Amino acid sequence: MAVSDTAGEQEPRRQARRRRVEGGRRHRHVVRVTPEEEGQLLALALQYKVSVPKLLVDSALAGGAAAAASNASVRHEVIAQMFSTHRLLATIANNVNQMAKATNATGDVQAEMVATLRKVREVADRIDAFVDELSGAAS
Repeated sequence: MAVSDTAGEQEPRRQARRRRVEGGRRHRHVVRVTPEEEGQLLALALQYKVSVPKLLVDSALAGGAAAAASNASVRHEVIAQMFSTHRLLATIANNVNQMAKATNATGDVQAEMVATLRKVREVADRIDAFVDELSGAAS
C-alpha cells in the first residue's frame, strides 16, 4: 500500500517488531493452520498490532498452554457426551421405528409408545441443557 504525501493521509501504523536478543533466536516451530484459523490469527494480530508469531508466542507463554490443555480436556468430555447421546438416540429411534411398524400393521397403538416418547423428550431436554452449558462456557 502506497503512502500519500498529502496532509490528510497518515502513514499506517507498523506492527511492533520483537526486540533482538543476545545470541539470536535459535529455535523455530512450524504451525500449520486451516484458512479459518489463519483468518482468526491475522485478525487478532492486527487487533493487538503484533505479528502472528509474536501473538502465538506471547499467548502461549502468558498461560495459553494451560488454557489449551484445559480446552482439550473439555473437548474430550464433549466428544464423550456426544457419543453417549448418539448411542441413546440410535436406540430410541430403533424402538420408535419398531412401534410405528407394529402400529401401522395392527392399527393399535403400542403400550410402550408413551414411555418411549417420554424418553425422547428427556433426551431432547438433556441435549438442550448440554448446549446451554456449552454456550455459557463459551461466553
